[in-house]
Amino acid sequence: MPSEHRESPAPDWGDETDEALFTSLQQGNKAALAVLYDRYSRLVYTVAFRILNNGPEAEDLTQEIFLNLWQKQTYNPKRSALSRFLSTVTRNRAIDRVRSRSIRRRILKGLVPQSQPVTSFSLPVEQASLGERSQRVREALKNLPEKQRELLWLAYYHGFSQSEIANHTNIPLGTVKSRMRQGLLKLKGTLQDLVD
Repeated sequence: MPSEHRESPAPDWGDETDEALFTSLQQGNKAALAVLYDRYSRLVYTVAFRILNNGPEAEDLTQEIFLNLWQKQTYNPKRSALSRFLSTVTRNRAIDRVRSRSIRRRILKGLVPQSQPVTSFSLPVEQASLGERSQRVREALKNLPEKQRELLWLAYYHGFSQSEIANHTNIPLGTVKSRMRQGLLKLKGTLQDLVD
């Protein structure tokens, strides 16, 4: 029985950059989606699980995120790294699910939510100051080299430990630590007036 003709051996997709894989995905290559899924499904699942605290629901959301990446293709490689895009989208979708879950619960129980939770009190000036600081930090982060920025983003905006970051990015733990240290030193230099 004659074997199927192949023009060349299948490419080693594992060595391709995220951008090259996404371009291939846009051209209809399902193998590229499989590689991206293998590369980032653990990251997406972990972000989803931390917010949803429900394994099956986190799995469901993980599938949804990659299906949307395939069908809607809203990712723009020029704007951010794929890991950051996926974690941000996952976080937003998970929060939406938690909100709709809580609304459904309220409707079912017939409860009226309190207008304002009395958990903390801060003056408007303090709130504005925190908002400005947060904006300054985000701007400073954008100016860091991508390798440092992505690790700090995962740590401080998604609550990942250095070990979790090493696992999710396949970067050795020592490298993660040194990149984060370098990034933090640069941030400290840029935001010196906030540190003093």
